[in-house]
Amino acid sequence: MAVATYTKSGDKVTTPAQLNQSIFGLEVKNHQLLNDAYLAYLANGRINLAVTKSRGMVRGGGAKPWRQKGTGRARFGSRRNPIWRGGGVAFGPTGHENFRRKLNLSAKRKALRQALSLAAKSDKLIVIETFVCPEGRINQTLDLLKKIGAKGSALIVVSQKDDLVDRATRNIATVKAVEAKYLTVFDVLNADSLVISKKALEIIDQWLGEQAAIKESIK
Repeated sequence: MAVATYTKSGDKVTTPAQLNQSIFGLEVKNHQLLNDAYLAYLANGRINLAVTKSRGMVRGGGAKPWRQKGTGRARFGSRRNPIWRGGGVAFGPTGHENFRRKLNLSAKRKALRQALSLAAKSDKLIVIETFVCPEGRINQTLDLLKKIGAKGSALIVVSQKDDLVDRATRNIATVKAVEAKYLTVFDVLNADSLVISKKALEIIDQWLGEQAAIKESIK
């Protein structure tokens, strides 16, 4: 399976890179697995900040609002009642809720293979010999992406993300750079263009290739 390949300066190479069929050529049938991996990424990265006060945490309410009988009104024992304005919240978030979703390692890798296969099928993949930013400038990154035909939101997959690569990509809203070993289904599915360096492609082959799949099935 061949894909368009470019030099580090953005010139097209006559010999295209060959993609691993067991990673980029799968027929995706289990879309539920992709959905589970996508939602698990969001859920596991969620920060639980929502906290409300129950009636025991609200200030006031020491005295009974009015006597029990004879007023013609409903009986109440505290101003902190949840149905009163300024009262406590019934069954509100406490900040201790656990929203994490568990997905085993083989399922994560299988979902990532399917996401990469969908990207290859949609012609989103672009292979570049290497992604280097000697000066760490944003304009260089934008010029390169334009030259190689990357459109929309671009995900740049590198073998190692150094300070210069981070500096050249972090302030661009439509560009994200990640190391190959940290590639996720969330990033792949959200990207309109997937730019992968050759060294990163080798890391992906070792991580998700046939040998890795055989080891997973044995375990």
